[in-house]
Amino acid sequence: MIRIVEVGPRDGLQNEPTSIPTRVKSQFIADLAEVGLKEIEATSFVHPKAVPQLADADDLWPMLSGAKFSALVPNSRGLDRARALGVDRIAVFTAASSAFTEKNIRMTIDESLAVFKEVIDQFHESQPNGWVRGYLSTVFECPYAGPVSPEQVKSVTESLFEMGVDEVSLGDTIGVGSPKDVAAVHQAVRGFDQGKIAWHFHDTRGTAIANTAKALELGYTIFDASAGGLGGCPYAPGAGGNLATEDLVYFLEREGIETGIDLKMLAQASLPILEALGRPAQSKAQLAVLAAHK
Repeated sequence: MIRIVEVGPRDGLQNEPTSIPTRVKSQFIADLAEVGLKEIEATSFVHPKAVPQLADADDLWPMLSGAKFSALVPNSRGLDRARALGVDRIAVFTAASSAFTEKNIRMTIDESLAVFKEVIDQFHESQPNGWVRGYLSTVFECPYAGPVSPEQVKSVTESLFEMGVDEVSLGDTIGVGSPKDVAAVHQAVRGFDQGKIAWHFHDTRGTAIANTAKALELGYTIFDASAGGLGGCPYAPGAGGNLATEDLVYFLEREGIETGIDLKMLAQASLPILEALGRPAQSKAQLAVLAAHK
């Protein structure tokens, strides 16, 4: 069974300079749940000054219903806010490149892992059955230090599992990867349970679906995607949006893999957000569906 983790409300919006009203975000998330998406990363409990777009996490969270929701938690202060709201699914974030973690979160990889170990331990004290995801960025290449060794990806993945995460999402943060790169990282991490490894592709160079196809061929079943292809990374120059959920759903369904997601409704879900951002739809499958149902 394929799991699609919708990351548009968090990863898709976090770097947008145009503020989206909380009510618009909550409706966006409600629409995503209604189309059949069962796992949605809704927001981040990062400091409001660091990510102004997600400063409304405390107000947004109580408005959510209809799916399994998770939130990024960067440190103990963020965890305190999340715990006060009863959040039972969290994510932590590091990278396979030290240069990237230092630019992004001003810590080395080891320092970030030490912080996240403390966060995870504290989380499990209050939520013994709570669920934790570990994001591992730049698994193919770093925008500052160049190619990343698959063995380095394996090493950090192992550290994340050892500290108690339930799954690891491997991210092609700047969208440089090809199926060959997916295969190389697979060889390095194949000793881990594939049911606990997700892939997070960006479509900067148009290879996200090709990479998804390769990961599927290798037996992986968990994929992150963002409605409307929203997203990018301020620390990754030139990084395009995430793999569009519409493109992923169309591809899977065309391959005969049922997703349970209404593609027509999904194509409509991100339009109010795109309108608020002053941006046209860009996902190829979204554009095709919208054109077919004018």
